Amino acid sequence: MSDLRITEAFLYMDYLCFRALCCKGPPPARPEYDLVCIGLTGSGKTSLLSKLCSESPENVVSTTGFSIKAVPFQNAILNVKELGGADNIRKYWSRYYQGSQGVIFVLDSASSEDDLEAARNELHSALQHPQLCTLPFLILANHQDKPAARSVQEKYNYLGDRLDPVNN
Repeated sequence: MSDLRITEAFLYMDYLCFRALCCKGPPPARPEYDLVCIGLTGSGKTSLLSKLCSESPENVVSTTGFSIKAVPFQNAILNVKELGGADNIRKYWSRYYQGSQGVIFVLDSASSEDDLEAARNELHSALQHPQLCTLPFLILANHQDKPAARSVQEKYNYLGDRLDPVNN
């Protein structure tokens, strides 16, 4: 084979490699879903999102207003608006509901009776809100590792008959 033919063959292989690496275009976009994450102060919303984003759980500080985190999964990205759970912030939750496609409600399983009652009221308010009432809800019972944590049946009995517990 002549030097010219060898050079042409290498150029053609370089061209094919270039096309394979550079001309495929961007990878297909993963769908994005907008969620809202609510719950009382100290229920574990920030810790949950930090864990899902593979961030260090050290130095987690309660959210005083709101924060937005992009939680990447293999086939989708969840854009989660975490709303602070303090009394003075909860009255503004509904301002952040627009555009949400799902709700994560974080419940402290080991909370006091008063906090459990407040959580129940907030949950029922969210379930009835016009912008949320048709959306999927995930109720996450956090702090199950604490000695005062309530059983699934206790939480279900307390939160009300509008909920269907999932026991897997």
